Amino acid sequence: MIAIREDDLSGEPTRDLLALHLRGMQANSPAESVFALDLSGLQQPGITVWTAWIGGDVAGVGAMKRLGDGTAEIKSMRTHPDHLRKGVGRAILLHIIDQARAEGITRLSLETGSGAAFDPALALYRHNGFANGSAFGDYTASDFNQFLHRDL
Repeated sequence: MIAIREDDLSGEPTRDLLALHLRGMQANSPAESVFALDLSGLQQPGITVWTAWIGGDVAGVGAMKRLGDGTAEIKSMRTHPDHLRKGVGRAILLHIIDQARAEGITRLSLETGSGAAFDPALALYRHNGFANGSAFGDYTASDFNQFLHRDL
């Protein structure tokens, strides 16, 4: 069973998974296209982080950044390598969608990269109603990044 809970980012397992996420983004993206937030970025007002747990193990992480106009952005989605293909990413994504709806958010958006490293995440998002669209917020479109949106 996957348990999802709001995370204050103080625990070592969560911090380790977020560090792994950031390293993965840096390894698979051009330097100018890495928009993953570090720990201090995720601790800013308007951002909530959730972790998924299987037993005593952190199995995944995801965050929502409120953009202030009735929209929000999904940030820092990552499944721990030990828990791939167990439904962790889907569970976190659906939790974020539910939380956004409960807050009256009307649209969720995200920015991600291109290439094989991003294909599993893109499949997850598209399977759950996200579609490619234009850049949003402070992002600028490039040949590498892509933007997905879902109206709620």
